[in-house]
Amino acid sequence: MNKKIKIALIGCGVVGIRRVSILPDEFELVGCADPIINLKKVNFKNQKLFLTNDWKKLINYKSLNAVIISTTHNLHSKIIEECLKKNLHIFVEKPASINNKESYKILKILKKKKKLKLRVGFNHRYHPAFLLAKKITNQKKIGKIFCIRAVYGHGGRLGYETEWRFNKKYSGGGELIDKGSHLIDLSRLFLGNLKVDTFSLNNFFWKTNLEDNCFLNLKNEKGAVAILHASSTEWKNKFIFEIFGKYGKIEINGLGRSYGKESLTLFKMSKKMGVPKSKHILFKQDDLYSWKEELKEFYKDITKNKNPIPGMQDAHENLKIISKIYQNKK
Repeated sequence: MNKKIKIALIGCGVVGIRRVSILPDEFELVGCADPIINLKKVNFKNQKLFLTNDWKKLINYKSLNAVIISTTHNLHSKIIEECLKKNLHIFVEKPASINNKESYKILKILKKKKKLKLRVGFNHRYHPAFLLAKKITNQKKIGKIFCIRAVYGHGGRLGYETEWRFNKKYSGGGELIDKGSHLIDLSRLFLGNLKVDTFSLNNFFWKTNLEDNCFLNLKNEKGAVAILHASSTEWKNKFIFEIFGKYGKIEINGLGRSYGKESLTLFKMSKKMGVPKSKHILFKQDDLYSWKEELKEFYKDITKNKNPIPGMQDAHENLKIISKIYQNKK
């Protein structure tokens, strides 16, 4: 495909606008849909964009090749299904469905639409620290992984409890499906598919009936453990992801911006044990690096007929964990 891929945006919130503002040159943005769309909100050079309040009108746009879906979670599956009917390639933000039943429906449709590509926006996989960590673990530099420990938290903002992320109708849940889905996805990146061992969902601060903190213990079939905590009561934004192996450890800190500078420290245990050798790497890529890399991969998915990873199967595996926890919540 030598011509530019004509792409449209469904959902013009902060994340959606960020996506299309960094589109690779190989894409051409042709339209946007949002219930409250206006030219000031979609402030791009191309003033000939097709703007509409109705996403169903947008996906009928002539010669459209692909869409970016950046809406509330409850709309993901419905929009994906309709876009697949229109033979459009899809980039959808995580979690890609509101529960595992919805994601399973999409998987069944995709089996009949093998030429179409559906990539899920778990951008944390494309942070430079995680790209390097995956390379290190693939090379067996820390040996067999037996544990992951991670914290992902922020402190919200005034009125946070009134936003859509704390409304189950639109989000499907609280911290578990929000930042927790990122932690689950990253854990699966290193440990493979996981099952729920124990969990605790709590509301400590925000006046809502959804959890503002989730604590998870997950295990894979070999007994490796992921201990995860996602929170909106961290007050000072924090991200730390630790990978423990037989011969060493990888520690990732920060995600840029308010989460602090992104870094990776590799600790290698010596034969005599004691204090390990360490190598610290501070990444200088800009804060949008992971977002850009994902969209480059989406282009490759389409033009080189690649299997999108993470794709809908990954989203489904993540949602199986999330849905099971919500179903068993007391």
